[in-house]
Amino acid sequence: MFYSQNENELIAIGERIGRQLEVQDILVLTGDLGAGKTTLTKGIARGLDISQMVKSPTYTIVREYDGRLPLYHLDVYRIGDDPDSIDLDDFLYGDGVTVIEWGELLGEDLLDDYLEVVIGKEGEGRRLELIPHGKRSEELVEALEK
Repeated sequence: MFYSQNENELIAIGERIGRQLEVQDILVLTGDLGAGKTTLTKGIARGLDISQMVKSPTYTIVREYDGRLPLYHLDVYRIGDDPDSIDLDDFLYGDGVTVIEWGELLGEDLLDDYLEVVIGKEGEGRRLELIPHGKRSEELVEALEK
């Protein structure tokens, strides 16, 4: 469990996560609207040595960024119950890292091994709970907790 008191701390947590990521790692970010999913992704991008400005992919569904590893930033809120409307395999099994906002809408059967990051508002700050779903995501949580 991680806590951030402000946006800068949330970005720093994301950066710490990003430094640990490897090819084909998948993160599913869940939380209410405005919880900080895109802010956390900005930090993850920083941890992947991405210098481009990270923006919410809400209307484009996916944004790609180049760094130490490519980052595929998806927002699947708009595809909802129709995950076949986008070829997710290109991102999930590609040569980069995939961060999916609202990924819980895809259903658990679609993803094999992924790290779920639940972001909740706590006072003025945020609480992040890391829930591993598979061996690689368990390794990732262990590395982050050190």
